[in-house]
Amino acid sequence: MASIARRPDGTYRPRFRDASGKEHARHFTRKVDAQRWLDEMTAAMVTGQYVDPAPGRVTREYAERWRATQVHRPTTAAHVETMLSRHVYPRLGDKRLGSVLPSDIQSLVKQLSLTLAPATVGVVHRILAGIFKAAVRDRRIVASPCEGTKLPKVHRQRIEPMTLEAVGALTEAMPERYRALVTLAAGTGLRQGEIFGLTVDRIDFLRRQLTVDRQLVTMPDRAPYLAPPKTQASVRIVPLPQVVVDAVAGHLATWPTDQFIFTTELGDPIRRTAFSERIWHPALKRAGLSGVTMHGLRHFYASLLIRHGESIKTVQAQLGHASAAETLDTYSHLWPDSDDRTRAAVDIVLGRVADLVRTDAAP
Repeated sequence: MASIARRPDGTYRPRFRDASGKEHARHFTRKVDAQRWLDEMTAAMVTGQYVDPAPGRVTREYAERWRATQVHRPTTAAHVETMLSRHVYPRLGDKRLGSVLPSDIQSLVKQLSLTLAPATVGVVHRILAGIFKAAVRDRRIVASPCEGTKLPKVHRQRIEPMTLEAVGALTEAMPERYRALVTLAAGTGLRQGEIFGLTVDRIDFLRRQLTVDRQLVTMPDRAPYLAPPKTQASVRIVPLPQVVVDAVAGHLATWPTDQFIFTTELGDPIRRTAFSERIWHPALKRAGLSGVTMHGLRHFYASLLIRHGESIKTVQAQLGHASAAETLDTYSHLWPDSDDRTRAAVDIVLGRVADLVRTDAAP
């Protein structure tokens, strides 16, 4: 129902009720302006573009409501909460949703780019874009201020796998309790959480294979727990080379267990942060290495598969990538390209010619 009433002071008061039954009204000095506003609101409701003209929620309030409804893994949920509280709320948290302008988003991106990596800035923007997209669907705002934002360009660094010598030096530098861990990582390509969550019942020593269907999740203020791996593609059976079988068997002979294969000296599950600070970084220093993470052993494993002629699909399956495109994006430069094949072909043919010439020239 919509109507326009003239008030005793001579102004005009148009009013209408939205789909929820809530009444809205404004005041105009001219009747033609009142009618125009009423027509615009009516047309917006008919076409499905109506947005409550009352001020929207505060950005922080709406974002927290949005965050609580997302189907996120616990680690992802914690990451989103951190990104919002550290980088978004200090600048936009107290603004009304409808008052956030594209220039505000661009300014935020510019400011974050001064201290954060381009990829991290992109993550923050994607979270914000999701929030404002939901606000548009909820008809809290007409359009998202995140549309058209110019983001810093992300330059992907080429993966340079560790050398065999580096892996050997790192293994020697690790405390004896964790040497088999390095061999397992380098010989299977398992992710850090998959290794920390590996239990004895997931290894088949007879068939020389292990099953990856869980990972250890560690979060602040919560005991470590097992959860499904990163993606469904991460659930896989990984073949075990004999060197890995021997290393893990030797480890279990020294530190027998029927639970987690690798634990702390107290027998507790390994927390990533504590392992990095107390075990990994000191070992890197002793080995004369720097800038190497446990993921570097995963890259080493991938490079071995590629060097020995395995296909893209095989490498994808063994690493548990969601798609072959992900594998190519990461490791395409490690596969021999057309230039390498051209050189090899010429070397083979001309090498034979050169051998024949030397043979004929021999006395």
